[in-house]
Amino acid sequence: MRVMRFYPESWPLHTPFVISRGSRTQAQVMVVEIEQGGLKGIGECTPYPRYGEDEASVSAQLASVAHAIGQGVSREVLQQLLPAGAARNAVDCALWDLERQLSGKSLAELAGVTLANPIVMAQTISIDEPQQMAEAALRYWQQGARLLKIKLDDRLITERMVAIRSVVPEATLIVDANEAWHPEGLASRCQLLADLKVAMLEQPLPAEQDAALQHFIHPLPICADESCHTREQLPALKGNYEMVNIKLDKTGGLTEALLLAREATEQGFGVMLGCMLCTSRAIASALPLTGVARFIDLDGPTWLAMDAQPGLNFSCGSISLTPAGNISG
Repeated sequence: MRVMRFYPESWPLHTPFVISRGSRTQAQVMVVEIEQGGLKGIGECTPYPRYGEDEASVSAQLASVAHAIGQGVSREVLQQLLPAGAARNAVDCALWDLERQLSGKSLAELAGVTLANPIVMAQTISIDEPQQMAEAALRYWQQGARLLKIKLDDRLITERMVAIRSVVPEATLIVDANEAWHPEGLASRCQLLADLKVAMLEQPLPAEQDAALQHFIHPLPICADESCHTREQLPALKGNYEMVNIKLDKTGGLTEALLLAREATEQGFGVMLGCMLCTSRAIASALPLTGVARFIDLDGPTWLAMDAQPGLNFSCGSISLTPAGNISG
């Protein structure tokens, strides 16, 4: 017999996190605990307004499956009980964590993967004035980050990118517009990024405007984020995107995320692994995907003033695993 509990948490950020659709000063997460035989599996999700989610809607979804989880339904059955999204993610990851403890294996062993240690990841630069963004880029580079993710909106594109590239000429740069751009002018912006040796552009257009990318010749890879949640979207992305950004809060957990990664790879898509603003509990659940990802963007906890630690040590641009985490074995 299992018992499922869930509750919200709010984690203040040390610095405002600014993207094209707004600024945040806190990470609002939902935690799920599933107890069985004296063991407790824990999962975490971040309700995301862009996808119509908030604390109330996620709580309602969690309440709707609490009895079934108590009766012992599997992760596979869970996929049919809840849609892909934050609520299913928290439950799915709690079930994985419980299975890990019941089996005496690490999460990596359960997923059949071997994790690198340390794991190289991107460090995100949120939107600011060009000089401030360049200063952040140089600071991260000096602290050891070699992959920088640049958040942009629809203004000062050239000024921001030129300022950043001028202070970190050797850094690998990826750019995320969070749906803020328009088809008009996209070609010239892509050429600018290519000229600045940007390695990838993430979700430049609103997901509803993906048709504008059909037969669009571009000089750098474009990655689908808001346009890709589960395997169901992959056929529509063919010819529009070269990569997909996999986030557990979009796939509805590690179970679907592993299947999406495998199918995307088989279909020729490159894989990026991302996250929401979250604690390291959520990052721990995503680590089995790091081996298939070309770009790893798991720096959400580095924005927190204080973090929940499950055996992960974050430094600028990397994650180190500790034996106490039971993540890699």
